[in-house]
Amino acid sequence: MNLLSLFFLGAISSQAKDLTNRLGVGYSDNFHVTLPSLAVRYYPNPQLGVSASLGVDTKENDSKFGFMARIYRIIFMEDNLNFYMGAGAGLISQETQASNNSGFELAGFAGAEFFFTGLDSLGFTFEMGVAVSSVASETRFRTFGDHPIKGGIIFYF
Repeated sequence: MNLLSLFFLGAISSQAKDLTNRLGVGYSDNFHVTLPSLAVRYYPNPQLGVSASLGVDTKENDSKFGFMARIYRIIFMEDNLNFYMGAGAGLISQETQASNNSGFELAGFAGAEFFFTGLDSLGFTFEMGVAVSSVASETRFRTFGDHPIKGGIIFYF
């Protein structure tokens, strides 16, 4: 009985990573084309978060632009890890030597954001999911999986 009481007491005393009312700034790479982006993330309450990402590449004859908005729902919390699911919608523009094409991207995903002990303000994210993108006359369905470096790094104030 005492062992069971200690187990529940230990479970109650551990704290999940609460990001309520914290603004995060960092980078992500969430588009179907490689386009590292500046990202801003905010959690208005313990379960829901929103973010926006903006990526720009002005390379001649291969420029890219992307803007994406996302919503997150935390589904499971650990001491230094939050598991979440979410959805995102974005606009994409790609220029090649022959044309300039614009379109959209929609994504549904699950992921995790983890924090190293002692580095409570720096979050590393990785995600997996499905997405559809439509640029010019090409529509593309895909699955994706991002490792922590490609997924993103966010610093929370």
